[in-house]
Amino acid sequence: MRTARLLGNGRSFYHVMSRVVDLRKVFEARDKEIFRKILRNQEAFTGVRIVTYCLMSNHFHLLLEVPDRETLAPLDEEGLLAVLPLLYPAEVVEGVMQELERARAAGDDRWHREILSRYERRRGDLGLFLKEVKLRLTIYMNKRLGRTGTLWEGRYKSVLVEDCERALLTISAYIDLNPIRAGLVARPEDYRWCGYAEALAGGSRGQKAREGLGLMLSEALQDPHFRQDWRRTLPRYRLFLYQDGREVPGDPDLGQGDRRGMKESVVEPVLEQGGAMPVREVLRHRVRYFCDGAVLGTAEFVNAVFEREQSLRDRFGEKRMTGARRMRGADWGELRVLRDLQKEVIGV
Repeated sequence: MRTARLLGNGRSFYHVMSRVVDLRKVFEARDKEIFRKILRNQEAFTGVRIVTYCLMSNHFHLLLEVPDRETLAPLDEEGLLAVLPLLYPAEVVEGVMQELERARAAGDDRWHREILSRYERRRGDLGLFLKEVKLRLTIYMNKRLGRTGTLWEGRYKSVLVEDCERALLTISAYIDLNPIRAGLVARPEDYRWCGYAEALAGGSRGQKAREGLGLMLSEALQDPHFRQDWRRTLPRYRLFLYQDGREVPGDPDLGQGDRRGMKESVVEPVLEQGGAMPVREVLRHRVRYFCDGAVLGTAEFVNAVFEREQSLRDRFGEKRMTGARRMRGADWGELRVLRDLQKEVIGV
């Protein structure tokens, strides 16, 4: 007899893990990209949010926020048609559109509501979220590998996690440190298929990962409408991640082996920086300021160019009194830019 899953009341968090049958290492780089796309599409449709994740060659870890279904806005026709293309081919979407049109033409509100309810009941449901993710990945992998049958080793495992910052930070770090423990990379940001690395990469896709990591901060837990700021999330999570991810020597007397992790030479600079990313780390990513900042240099230099070029005064308007603007994403010292970029300043 299956053991009933422990479920929370209202908004709840779960650590979920599932393995490939026989622990076969089947997921290659291209498969992980498809996997991530499936996850994000299900997230957009169901309202189940991904706090962080890690996709390995034969298993995956997810930290999920499952909303209180009572707080989800009712699914209307416009909302349904916006998300259906994420899950179904064009002919299926067209079929749903035609059925909705027939219901409207017949003036049959009950029929119209029944169509919407087919999809409404799948939202905010942990089990259905995982069922769809695993099923869609099975179909894709079986086709790619020319195989049939189950891909997964039984049911997924789940742990109900308290909605407090310490518990969520701990589970998130455990998930994002999987590649470190496996000896695949020296630092978590070097592994492309985890939430932390995706958040650092920036871009529209990285924005979803940043929002996910921001969900576990105490401010967001206390206020669902709290306005997240990656500049606040990154140093706090990065500091915890590196503290928790350092290697631990074993104790032969106790029969304990070494625990894989990051070398002290990697961890200490992060702790000294208080979790902030130093310039030498940021420079490994795309820095939008270097292409879109217009003018780069000291405040004196940027202000001088701003004062000299009348076209710049006209471009930014009369309210702009000075040219130099601070750069985000790292401690850039005395460097300033002309354009005050707000979005995706640090990218892939």
